[in-house]
Amino acid sequence: MDISQRAQLIRPFQAMEFGKRAAALEAQGHRVIRLNLGEPDFGAPPAVLAAAKSALDQPLPYTSALGLPSLREAIARFYLTQHGVTIPAHRVIVTAGASAALLLITATLVNPGDDVLVGDPSYPCNRQFLSSFGAHVRMVPTGPDTRFQLDAAALRKSWSAGTKGVMLATPSNPTGTLMPFDELGAICAWARAHGAWRIVDEIYLNLADGGAQTVLAVDQDAFVINSFSKFFGMTGWRLGWCVVPDAFIPAVEALAQNYYICPSTVAQQAALACFTPASLTVAEERRQILARRRQIVLSGLAGMGLPVPVPPDGAFYVYIDVSQTGMTSWQFCERVLDQAHVALTPGMDFGDCGAERYVRLSYAAAEDELVEALARLRAFLV
Repeated sequence: MDISQRAQLIRPFQAMEFGKRAAALEAQGHRVIRLNLGEPDFGAPPAVLAAAKSALDQPLPYTSALGLPSLREAIARFYLTQHGVTIPAHRVIVTAGASAALLLITATLVNPGDDVLVGDPSYPCNRQFLSSFGAHVRMVPTGPDTRFQLDAAALRKSWSAGTKGVMLATPSNPTGTLMPFDELGAICAWARAHGAWRIVDEIYLNLADGGAQTVLAVDQDAFVINSFSKFFGMTGWRLGWCVVPDAFIPAVEALAQNYYICPSTVAQQAALACFTPASLTVAEERRQILARRRQIVLSGLAGMGLPVPVPPDGAFYVYIDVSQTGMTSWQFCERVLDQAHVALTPGMDFGDCGAERYVRLSYAAAEDELVEALARLRAFLV
């Protein structure tokens, strides 16, 4: 028996690998502060937990593969109230996490050999989905001058006759930076004019600073991915959604039926409570808490001489330049974990551009954990 070429080509997700190493240190009795994963410490809002408990008192049959109609309608209203954009509820597809949304969309759009453009650095699992369906993923280098985001000039320069699509993320993981909205519009317009699809990862959009807008405000035919994991703190519930153009709904539905039947019924019923005024107030308060944590981390890093070339304006990540330490990003993360017991993620997880130079820190942890982690980093650097 042989392992498939697909499986052999996938590189480990180093954020998870460092998590395993952190667990080994904890088993030895060390207290490790985990800043390697993007997992908010808040958990789901209280009303969501109560709704889940109530749901467990009744039968939990399969739902439609596209999700509960009431939840799809609630998500559509969310776009209207939060972003002023009208999206018909039938275009909203509830999925088993944002990963399942990406699975469905890539399975719907990608043929073997399709040329797809993705910014470098970017979230590794996104491009792995594309590659798994045979796409030729071309990573377009970005840097601080474009906020680590693909811009229209780089897109046009990288475009080829075989380019079939582009994948974007705003705010971005690992940098937490928003794509300037005019650049987002220009990229979508160029791709649309050339008959190419646009996948936009907006998982962190509602954790961005005020005024961040969905791509659907300028491109109603974009394929949009979002999640209950980040803004609503429902990481382990594995529930997300996507918005797709009308013509693609039947294909997405057939794939969902075959790939996973339907999203979790209890998670969907609980998620209805996300859109109550009480839960939205809780989520907004938590967004503001994350913004305060960001300032604590940025001030702490600046005080120890670790630069963040582009301060984030969304998500809960900072992308740190560690080149002046004389260590590669891998060496830095390895030594910080072993000596200071702080888990970070090396830049090699997110692409090749700057991979040896940058380290991602997640400030989704509690404030006291962040303060202690910064103190440990400062002591490590002395």
